[in-house]
Amino acid sequence: MERKKSNLAVSVDVTKSKDFLAIIDAVGPFVCLVKTHVDIIEDFDQSLVQQLQDLSIKHDFVIFEDRKFADIGNTVALQYSSGVHKIANWSHITNAHPVPGPSIISGLSSVGLPLGRGLLLLSEMSTKGALAVGSYTQEAVRMARAHRDFVIGFIAQRTMEGIGMQENTVDKDDFLTLTPGVGLDAKGDAMGQQYRTPRQVILESGCDVIIVGRGIYGKDPGLVDEIRAQAKRYMEAGWEAYQDRVSAQA
Repeated sequence: MERKKSNLAVSVDVTKSKDFLAIIDAVGPFVCLVKTHVDIIEDFDQSLVQQLQDLSIKHDFVIFEDRKFADIGNTVALQYSSGVHKIANWSHITNAHPVPGPSIISGLSSVGLPLGRGLLLLSEMSTKGALAVGSYTQEAVRMARAHRDFVIGFIAQRTMEGIGMQENTVDKDDFLTLTPGVGLDAKGDAMGQQYRTPRQVILESGCDVIIVGRGIYGKDPGLVDEIRAQAKRYMEAGWEAYQDRVSAQA
């Protein structure tokens, strides 16, 4: 993030390998992170993983497979390490629902920690009517604090800094907050997604990384110049909001 002056993550939710790689190559110079859903790619094979890793090195970004694990420890360890996708082999970061309790972190860390991977917990979601609120969010934060060696942050709508802590606590959380549902133009979609601007997310809500998908690549992955222009636009908006937040805290 610091090297590239970017707190932009692009969520690449397309079903064809060609489109997937084209979008990533176009946005690569502007992002700190690329978020994938490899299970929706219809022509997936291991060569795609190698090409994704090559792009990660070429453009200096982190790979985040948005798997949203949600099962017992033994099962998620197998889902993470095995099967068709072998996520732990190539994804620097993944994420999980805290619904099953701390065992989900133990299961994933048994695979990911030796590989130097990191985990995000879904403490909040951007969809209308989401149940991840209140005590659920507080428990997610407590679970993260108990596993600081593997949990690096949250998917949330606001900073999780200090949630559930005693007022006089000296310790700082130092977790990252990645936030989906970011748009400079649209306010929502027909599926219940709700959008906020980068300024609202970074400056007002104290989050760290904006996650943007369709707002950058739209419905046509072939419009490379437009995709690059939108990625640059979001990168600049997100980083400006971050700089303003830092200045306000100084």
